[in-house]
Amino acid sequence: MRQKKEKENGKNRLNFMMIRLFLVFINTQFLKDTFKHQGLRKQLVSILKNKGINDKFVLDAIQNIPRHLFMDSSFLDHAYQDKAFPIGADQTISQPYTVAFQTELLKVNKGNKILEIGTGSGYQSAVLCELGARVYSIERQLELFKKTKLFLPKLGYRPKQLIFGDGYKGLTEQAPFDGIIVTAGAPFVPKPLLSQLRLGGRLVIPVGDKVQVMTLIIRKGVKQFEKHEFGDFRFVPLLEDKN
Repeated sequence: MRQKKEKENGKNRLNFMMIRLFLVFINTQFLKDTFKHQGLRKQLVSILKNKGINDKFVLDAIQNIPRHLFMDSSFLDHAYQDKAFPIGADQTISQPYTVAFQTELLKVNKGNKILEIGTGSGYQSAVLCELGARVYSIERQLELFKKTKLFLPKLGYRPKQLIFGDGYKGLTEQAPFDGIIVTAGAPFVPKPLLSQLRLGGRLVIPVGDKVQVMTLIIRKGVKQFEKHEFGDFRFVPLLEDKN
């Protein structure tokens, strides 16, 4: 009886090990970044240069990050087109040009403390991490939050903090920030975000309803802000409260 039980336990351990090995195999296959992908990213970087993106560090980040791994498998063949794609929960992974444009406006230096509103797939967070920023990111969609929190470390990207919460409120306990980037369209500029900028800090936010105007706000004093506008973009809406 004892020998039979030990034999069954041994068989169960073997089955468990086989399952673990299979999951590791699937994971490594999924996380592949081939020479083909790298070549497609190089082409994408050339497109962004032609569209006016000049910041070498931003372009290097786009070149380094395997965007195809942030996307649904049904869109993998289109990962390096300069287009936005659905990622679930009525959200999208932003067009690479938009990511690069917003990041360039933010003027990130290594060690800067950056707040991101709308983690989404985590692609923008990865770009900020590549630039050496200390990233704090808020996501209101619970499923996306859970997925991205597990996924980013697998690629070697470790934001300082990922938060499930309401982006309109910002993150008071970690303020002030050198920069705040909003990756969804806001009907207005949330006052808490302005108050959480340090002096000289930059807020990049698309403002509007159906079409948004890319807006840069620089804090010049306790109550003084400088505003710049950079044309029309289209984003999913920035919603209040957790979901």
